[in-house]
Amino acid sequence: MPLFSFKPSVVPPATPENAAGAWTATLRRWTDAVLYSSTWLALAALALTWATFLFWRVDIPVRLGLMIFTATLFLYNIDSVLPYKHGQPLVLSGRKRWMLEHRRELLALALASLAVAGLLFFLDGWQHLTLFLGHLAAISLLYSLPIAKVRGRWRALRDLPLLKVFLIAYVWAAITVWVPALYLAKPLFGPVVLVLFARRFFFILALAFVFDIRDYTKDQLTGTRTFPGVFGVRATKWVALLSLALAYLLFPFDIGYEHLVVLSLPTVAAAATIWYAEETRSDYYFALLTDGIMILQFLAVYFVS
Repeated sequence: MPLFSFKPSVVPPATPENAAGAWTATLRRWTDAVLYSSTWLALAALALTWATFLFWRVDIPVRLGLMIFTATLFLYNIDSVLPYKHGQPLVLSGRKRWMLEHRRELLALALASLAVAGLLFFLDGWQHLTLFLGHLAAISLLYSLPIAKVRGRWRALRDLPLLKVFLIAYVWAAITVWVPALYLAKPLFGPVVLVLFARRFFFILALAFVFDIRDYTKDQLTGTRTFPGVFGVRATKWVALLSLALAYLLFPFDIGYEHLVVLSLPTVAAAATIWYAEETRSDYYFALLTDGIMILQFLAVYFVS
């Protein structure tokens, strides 16, 4: 018997089906990378900030947009690689599995994003707003970072009962409404800015409830008390729809009828996304569709501007 035997591999013939399968696999890999690295979410933060500038008919400063984009990338990716989170009881979805497999790349992306955001912060003279921006960064970092030990288990801000959706809505509204207002030297508590802030707050709050539904089992396992866990999924959907209705009613005072019709489209899409949200939905339902509602909101504002 020979020491080595060689069997030529059989190369499947090139067919349209094989080509289509390879193209689909490549598309899926890139889609997963964009969604699960929080790039899509960072684009949503940029889009909502841009929408606020569009309301005041001002072009978004490119460097400010880049700073918000990279800061969002940093905060969400550093959250996804926190060591303590990998000791939690996990329900391994495709999203979680992808993040575990790419922890090193996510950490590198987070650090590179921090470097860019930090450089732009200093170059563009935002130091006078260190306290304001610092408190938003602190909430974002402490949202998942253990800060206190309660009954033998480390707890983060998100673990405080029913609080996490309100923290998310506040930080997103502050970044995407108050930062543009500060850039344009508008009073944060002026009537127009307050209406825009409240509208954005309730809009993000409605979408945040969808992610509470997604995380229902994980939050139960970690002891985090959220709206679905306390009141049930159906009741949570009604609260989310109420929040969305409040966001819709808080239109600026001088908006025209045709603008109202176009700007209703993201609200209708968000309502459908909320109503059909289930924990068993695909990761794409949450990462692509639900986060995509924010980009749809920007497109509607861009269309009517």
